Amino acid sequence: VRLVESGGGLMQAGGSLNLSCTVIGKKIGIYNMAWYRQPPGKQRTVVAAISLIPSTYYADSVKGRFTISRVNAENSVYLQMDNLKVEDSATYYCAAGIKWPAPTAVWGQGIQVTVAS
Repeated sequence: VRLVESGGGLMQAGGSLNLSCTVIGKKIGIYNMAWYRQPPGKQRTVVAAISLIPSTYYADSVKGRFTISRVNAENSVYLQMDNLKVEDSATYYCAAGIKWPAPTAVWGQGIQVTVAS
């Protein structure tokens, strides 16, 4: 199973980015999915998660600004990030698994998001 992320990059504060994660090798419908982020020198933490039901989880720091969604037919999960802040800058990772709200069984390679002031 592989997770392939796309959509990162450089954005001005207040702008938006949409991250995509496609699952290759398994049907996404068997997994809880999540996005994590890891700023330089800091721990990796879960940002948002979406279950099989689906229900959602958001870290307090992104509530009201980020939206996670999944399209099982596309075998993909998305993270719409609005009103970006400088502190959102990090490497973002897609993850799949059984644990809730922090699945950790399979990881993507990571994608960089940089928010400029």
